[in-house]
Amino acid sequence: MYDIILTSDRGSFTDYGGTSVLGYVACMPARLVPRVFMNRFFTPPVPTDKDGRALFAPYAIRKIEALLTNSGFNVITVPPEKLKKFAKETKIIGITAHDPYGLNPVSAKLSFIFGGGPTWTAQFFDEFGEEIKSLKEKYKIKVIAGGPGAWELSLKKPDWIDTVFVGEAEVDLPPLVKSILDGNEPPSIVRGRNPKLDKIPPIQNPARLGEVQVTRGCPRGCRFCSITPETFRSIPIDVIKKEVEINMKGGWRRVEFITDDILLYGSQKLRTNHDAIVNLFSEVMKMGVDGIWFPHISAPAVRESPKTVKAMSEIASYNFDRAAAPVVGLESGSLKIIEKYMPAKAFPWTPRDWRDVILDATAIMNDNYIYPCYTMTIGYPEETEEDVDQSISLVQSLIDHKLVTWIFPLPVIPISTTYISKNPYPKPEKLPKNYWDLLYLAWNYDLKITRQLIPVITNSMRNKLVRKIVQTMIDKIFSSIDFVFMQLKETKGEHAKIYSQVNLNNLTGVLKSIYWLIRLTAKPLKSE
Repeated sequence: MYDIILTSDRGSFTDYGGTSVLGYVACMPARLVPRVFMNRFFTPPVPTDKDGRALFAPYAIRKIEALLTNSGFNVITVPPEKLKKFAKETKIIGITAHDPYGLNPVSAKLSFIFGGGPTWTAQFFDEFGEEIKSLKEKYKIKVIAGGPGAWELSLKKPDWIDTVFVGEAEVDLPPLVKSILDGNEPPSIVRGRNPKLDKIPPIQNPARLGEVQVTRGCPRGCRFCSITPETFRSIPIDVIKKEVEINMKGGWRRVEFITDDILLYGSQKLRTNHDAIVNLFSEVMKMGVDGIWFPHISAPAVRESPKTVKAMSEIASYNFDRAAAPVVGLESGSLKIIEKYMPAKAFPWTPRDWRDVILDATAIMNDNYIYPCYTMTIGYPEETEEDVDQSISLVQSLIDHKLVTWIFPLPVIPISTTYISKNPYPKPEKLPKNYWDLLYLAWNYDLKITRQLIPVITNSMRNKLVRKIVQTMIDKIFSSIDFVFMQLKETKGEHAKIYSQVNLNNLTGVLKSIYWLIRLTAKPLKSE
């Protein structure tokens, strides 16, 4: 008998074929990506031991597993495919939700570009919910849902979830679990308090992709960001090394640092701590790992300490085939928007220096085989076409300098845990008209860069055959997708409506899609 089972939906409980970049495919409308491709290439199932336990799991689940085990609870972590087997042996199911309603910025953008409809992240979660609902009714189980997508669930809690847990778990989750096991009715929503550093336990079993957390939170204070309210902390090096060792025993030779800005590690007051970062990379590489990658870095910190970026690249042995491609906040080219929503974004410089910060930082990263995936936030209530023109100018500067980067203009989402939670949700028809010019400019360049860097995107995929298939798919798709964005530009987004007719997940949908694609290519839509 287990006190609690930890799991998640298929879109979250996967290693995305060995490279987290492919996880973005799950943000596409489900109509447009056949299930067989999702199941085989983009969200394959996680292997289990002979008893059904997951051999590796999302890092967030492993962290909760360690927390609850240390608190004296009997815990098991299983992939969604094994949930039914264990449900009768538990009182609580705990799940992590990543993007349950398809509301995150990437999902929102891809949905309105391609004609709407539920994303794969939302569909996987909906199917998962139906299964849990039947198990809950049969076995009288309580369900706790947390994770980065908990804010979406807090807007509208499904009836099969008893408690939505928003925020960090270390302080408030163990008492909640104990209360439920004691027979008490759980609250609808719990907002977790931030724990002190010594209350964050190391994982006890392998995390997917060799994930290891090195920082929590970000002190820059951007008003649109859900990380801002968290207290910033750097994880001690001995804890990091312990988690790397656990992942290596599970077969992971690579390390994926979890951080909102790798150059914040060991920092105080947003100033880069060169020695702490060099020590971090050096100590981990000495353990015999194949390499270190990281998901986020900030342009101002890169510009402040190019020697640190150079040292990271040299220690981790980056080169063209082993490059890093972190997400970096470009946000906006508008001084008005930056000053209002992210006044500390450019620190130690001012918002007026933002263009130079971005250009200089990108060049520094490129020199060290780091190719940034720049994200932009578009759709603030007071944003005008003039503001977007300034963003277009900044993007054009990156292109003119022939810098290697991706640029993704995303709708700014009023996440319920941010300072802009009361802002209206951006709608395509409400965006400044020249947003579509910015979108085409950025994506036209993105397609060029992606085809150039296909080996970088797929280098961590373990299965060589699958890697080759995915590389071929990317090349073929990107050869023709530029037409889509040109039409969106020319029609100011109206062209998106035609893609609502495309459905590649059933025979009728495929036949209709062929008809619409013939119509599309024979007579390009100008306006509707």
